[in-house]
Amino acid sequence: MPLIILLAALTALRYFEVGPFSKLSWWWIVGLAVAAFIWFEFLERILGLDKRKAHDKLEKARSDRVKNTFK
Repeated sequence: MPLIILLAALTALRYFEVGPFSKLSWWWIVGLAVAAFIWFEFLERILGLDKRKAHDKLEKARSDRVKNTFK
């Protein structure tokens, strides 16, 4: 997610030509967008991070249910 926020911020700063970002090449922003795409579409799946996050959410919900049941 920080990668997407950085991409949006750089795009806005470059578009509105703020400070030193006015001379920043659009290729840096395109490169960052490609890196974000590769990360979210391929590397996150290969490393299993997408499933791990979903599993952690389910495990937390299950543990909360168990705690509420045995109070």
